[in-house]
Amino acid sequence: MSQNLTIALIREVFFGEGAAERLMERLAEARTAGARLALLPELPVDPWVPCTRKPSDADAELPGGRRHQMLSDCARRTGVSFIGGAIVKDPVSGDRHNTALFYRNNGELSLSYGKVHLPEEPGFWETSHYRPSSNPPGIFPIGGFKLGLQICSDANRAQGTQWLAAHGAHAMLNPRATEAATYQRWRLAFRAAALMAGIYVLSTPRPRPEEGVLLGGCSVAVDPQGEVILETEDTVSVVTLSASEVLRARKGYPGYLDYPAAAYSEWWER
Repeated sequence: MSQNLTIALIREVFFGEGAAERLMERLAEARTAGARLALLPELPVDPWVPCTRKPSDADAELPGGRRHQMLSDCARRTGVSFIGGAIVKDPVSGDRHNTALFYRNNGELSLSYGKVHLPEEPGFWETSHYRPSSNPPGIFPIGGFKLGLQICSDANRAQGTQWLAAHGAHAMLNPRATEAATYQRWRLAFRAAALMAGIYVLSTPRPRPEEGVLLGGCSVAVDPQGEVILETEDTVSVVTLSASEVLRARKGYPGYLDYPAAAYSEWWER
């Protein structure tokens, strides 16, 4: 496989008039910078609707809805693969999930992953808008790398990132919507997750306050040794992952430690 993969972190959201055109402009910037993949923030094509407890039918859509179509068209027209997202309604159960959507550069939806860990507090009334998913973190291949998806609060439970690493993922990508004032806590969580799992961790936030919620913070990338290698408020930034760095981390301490899954399961059952 290729030894390196360049990923763009796009710190911007895309809704309202001209949203598709603005997204394509940013994707074109990512492509010019050498990125093969781009990571957008959490729910990037809508306002931050969990700022209130009141859900709306218009906030969500069935698979293939207008948001899906917009994201697919932007991937196909720019030739850039990326992770977007939407609140997706299950056509059978009617349950709504905060869903990360991975589109390949031909416009194909290749992976959907629903957020598992949902806050419920001022500015983040998420359980009022959608249900937690029960599926494991998503993994997809690109350029010979295996990449894993989690969403925002999922990163505050280490098991998911470790599950991804145990399944061969080289990186965990984390679209998020977090308050600027809490950024240092997220930075610490990302560093710990990367170090404990021997995996890259990349995260892109919603960039600015919305409806009184003081959203913001840096785009950040952490290497498998737990060192921050990118930290910026730039709208588009790029970072290059190295497969050899992941291998080095897995062979060193604590990367080589076992994952005794059966023992963990027994302990949780107790």
